[in-house]
Amino acid sequence: MELMIPPGRLDRPVDHETDHVLGPTNAEITLVEYGSYACPHCRAANERIAQARDQLGDRVRYAFRHRPLSDNSLAFRAAELAELAQTPEAFWSAHIKLMTRSMQLTEDDLIAVATDLGVNADFALGDSDAVRHARAKVEADIASARASGVRFTPTFYINHRRYDGPWDESSLIDAMLGTLGHRVRTAALDFASWGPSAGILLVLATVGAIVLTNSPIGPAFEALWRQELGVSLGDAAFRMSILHWVNDGLLTVFFLVVGLEVKREMTVGHLASRRSAALPIAAAFGGMVVPALLYALVIPAGSWSHGWGVPMATDTAFAIALIAVMGARVPVELRIFLTAAAIVDDIGAIVVVAVFYSGDIHPGYLAAAATTVVALTLLSRSRVYLLSPYILLGVALWAFVYAGGLHATLAGVVLALFIPTRPPANLAALMTQASTIIASEARHDGEVLRHGPSTPALHALDAIYDRLESPADRLLRHAGARSSYAVLPIFALANAGVAINPGVFVGHGWLMAAIVAGLAIGKPLGVFLAAAAAVRAGIAVKPAEYTWQQLAGAGALAGIGFTMSLFIAGQAFPSAPDFSAAKIAVFAASILSAVVGTALLWGALRQELIEEAPQSAGMQVSGRSFDDSTYGYDSSSR
Repeated sequence: MELMIPPGRLDRPVDHETDHVLGPTNAEITLVEYGSYACPHCRAANERIAQARDQLGDRVRYAFRHRPLSDNSLAFRAAELAELAQTPEAFWSAHIKLMTRSMQLTEDDLIAVATDLGVNADFALGDSDAVRHARAKVEADIASARASGVRFTPTFYINHRRYDGPWDESSLIDAMLGTLGHRVRTAALDFASWGPSAGILLVLATVGAIVLTNSPIGPAFEALWRQELGVSLGDAAFRMSILHWVNDGLLTVFFLVVGLEVKREMTVGHLASRRSAALPIAAAFGGMVVPALLYALVIPAGSWSHGWGVPMATDTAFAIALIAVMGARVPVELRIFLTAAAIVDDIGAIVVVAVFYSGDIHPGYLAAAATTVVALTLLSRSRVYLLSPYILLGVALWAFVYAGGLHATLAGVVLALFIPTRPPANLAALMTQASTIIASEARHDGEVLRHGPSTPALHALDAIYDRLESPADRLLRHAGARSSYAVLPIFALANAGVAINPGVFVGHGWLMAAIVAGLAIGKPLGVFLAAAAAVRAGIAVKPAEYTWQQLAGAGALAGIGFTMSLFIAGQAFPSAPDFSAAKIAVFAASILSAVVGTALLWGALRQELIEEAPQSAGMQVSGRSFDDSTYGYDSSSR
């Protein structure tokens, strides 16, 4: 277990005794830069920082920390040289000179600054106390940059939070002043980057649906979802209830994201090779078959027998959210295993819905859907990389699949298969091209009738931006967030509402028992036994980073059905009382699975701590060994 700095946060506060700071101690705004004297972008940003400080005055304090370029021999020497300054004034004088004396850092710059500081030009070869202290200061800043999540230079932190926006003075000032737009964007990004965020939204939507359903406005809330919406043209009309638009229309975005994730995992991800894919595929297969069989064994013969698909599905958002909450206590390899297994599980759920929970088949519309698939194939093979024609054909495919009697969400998966990927971009060439265009436009800055880059330049920059990622990756990046933070919460709000009254339990005992048994018992049992069988047969290899108990804990978390279980239950049980009972059973099984899975993973952690305790040394925290290196830097250098 490690003490970790949250992503995007400064690892330690600014200290006027050890940091190089300009501005008052009590300034309301703190700007920290990790930079390098050999970095051309740092040198360009230096003027922008000065302009921002001029505008804000004593409201801001600025601190500079070293992060020398690793591929430049002068970078580290320049940082050491600046640290040889005896006073703050001497440091900032050397800092400005190293940043501005020439277009790019040279040996002559170091000689000139060394002369100003009264230092021998061969200081880097020395071994005096001053040189050792300077070197330790630079190395400590480098460690601090690593601990803070710095990936490139310059990287700025405003009031301890990493700033990822543009570096021009106007944008920097907006961020430092905390304008409303910047605060909203930052809050949204912070929430989205928090691992459990998608699961938390699902919980809130579920609780909201249950509370509203059981409140005085419950009838109105249910009536809202039955309201019809649609379009009409003359005598032709297409109308569905809001609930059907959510389940058949909006949820297609979720299935599109699932299809894109499957495509990515099978091409460049954890399912790309047989060795890495075998264990999660086997576990997912067992986690689908055993719950369905257990459900079939428990349920009495009758109309409920059709619900065997309900306990087959895993809710990825909830399962991964719980893993994220436990943080470093859960090995990364186990998270990868559960994520890959959940993706394979989603494929199985899609197939089950398409084959077993669709309506009456209409061959004519399915033929039109097949024609649309042919058109998508031609587009993909013709290397058409614009997304708009694929989206338009995807809408047509959705309509034909819906009219053809298959579940409309299947169209999302099919569409994902044809959204094109492309070879990786040559980033060096694109960067050179973009820099050339921007430099050319900058030469015209200030001309009459020129208010920013020209239209051709903007078109060229748009084309460069589009080339940075494939259409499939771009769509997954945008649609994935909308699926997690909009589609699934709306689905939960529309489907999770259930009236809590004793009458729901009357006559539904076997149905609820079968669903709970399938999810809470069948899922972990199927995942564990199938994984163990695959390893024993030599088909798969279990990574040494996690134990069998931890794998069993992940299998228990797979019993959190929720989204897909509710979706399949809605298709399997058209009767409202049956559907309500099934929802309560899914909730109960998911909560039980979450508790059991978390307990197993925590128990595995405690066992690991007990086994490691006799070998621990240094500072003891909760049974684990820590030393200064845990924090990413050596405290003795400060």
